[in-house]
Amino acid sequence: MPSTAPPPAAAPATTAPATTVLLVEDEAQIRRFVREAMEQQGWRVAEAGAVLPGLAAAGTLAPDLIVLDLGLPDGDGHAFLAELRQWSSTPVIVLSARTNCGDKIRALDAGADDYLAKPFSMAELLARARATLRRQRQAGRREPAGLVRFGDVAVDLEERHVSKAGRRVHLTPTEYRLLAVLAGQADRTVSNTRLLSAVWGPVHSEDGHYLRVYMGQLRHKLEDQPAQPRHLLTETAVGYRLALAG
Repeated sequence: MPSTAPPPAAAPATTAPATTVLLVEDEAQIRRFVREAMEQQGWRVAEAGAVLPGLAAAGTLAPDLIVLDLGLPDGDGHAFLAELRQWSSTPVIVLSARTNCGDKIRALDAGADDYLAKPFSMAELLARARATLRRQRQAGRREPAGLVRFGDVAVDLEERHVSKAGRRVHLTPTEYRLLAVLAGQADRTVSNTRLLSAVWGPVHSEDGHYLRVYMGQLRHKLEDQPAQPRHLLTETAVGYRLALAG
């Protein structure tokens, strides 16, 4: 006798959660411009027009990415970054009319992941946003903690040794400290001041020639073409970046 029991319910379809972007910007026209472009990417966009509501939204929404203006009516965007970085590692792209290197360096040192000056190309902002989100997703799939790879180079931060194409590379203590700082912030620009303070101490924070000399030595030991580096990159007038993909 056939069963009269109803067929089992189909399992609900599962879809990946939408990417959420928090836009902290006081100019309504720019917010609308950016929101519409990002929504066309299939992203969900939340808005805030000042520091305090922006921080509240960052805490309650847990966005995947924050786009931040520095000039806000109730405070400076640097204050937003300083507060955010006490409890969140959400990537931040600064979008600002301030174009001098000092503001850019200060924002990167405070924890920004990227910086785009106004007026800006929407295509470039979207490309940078996609790249930042991609790096964030890949972070959960990287090598075991303490192991950083780029090209055929492996940096073991726990064992404190470096290899290229499977062969141990001898680095001086200073070369290793410089590489370790960059590896710890892989794919992010580290300012000259921060590198100098971390490797040589705060009294050498203005001695930029140290960096040029030691970065040149690292490139000769680790890059396939030192004159055209693919991984140990110079961010002109700002600092250096270790690019994992190249």
